[in-house]
Amino acid sequence: MDDSQSKPCVKMARKLSFRQKRFIDEYLIDLNGTQAALRVGYAKSGARFAASRLLRHPIVIDAIAHEMQEREQRTQITQDRVLQELARIAFFDIRSLYREDGTLKNPAELDDDAAAVLSGMDVVETASGRRRRVSVSVKKARTVDKNTALTNVMRHLGMMKDRIEHTGGIGIRRLLDEVDGYRLMPRQED
Repeated sequence: MDDSQSKPCVKMARKLSFRQKRFIDEYLIDLNGTQAALRVGYAKSGARFAASRLLRHPIVIDAIAHEMQEREQRTQITQDRVLQELARIAFFDIRSLYREDGTLKNPAELDDDAAAVLSGMDVVETASGRRRRVSVSVKKARTVDKNTALTNVMRHLGMMKDRIEHTGGIGIRRLLDEVDGYRLMPRQED
């Protein structure tokens, strides 16, 4: 890293308090603001508020973004790479685990996509002949959950909504009337 890349980080570090730096380090562990605030030493009663305040502070936001970008470069784990791996699982064709005769392939015969979706294999090794030649046969293969992968891809693409949004259109009185005939007040006609 050259000096031009490290200077913004040094400027940012000077503006952060010790507690803010600790909060950022703790936040990057699990991306849970309340838990990070608790680990830094905020009281249980005020941890949620402190986390909310810290996560809105521009310098803290910039520092978190900077640290996450550095971690992404260091680990080579990017959002694109994670999504590609989810796609491998979600769109995996189970037929690639089998040979033409219907027997399961040995681990060495699997392509990268097939190997990526396996969570385990039951393998039997048998030795035969004078030279004790070992042969491997796969009895069972377990794959990771395809539905979970598809669900995560759909969420990423915005195809699923995890929360219900009320856009209006029916008043609470009318809703209660329709649910169980209950009336809070006489309904006024529109």
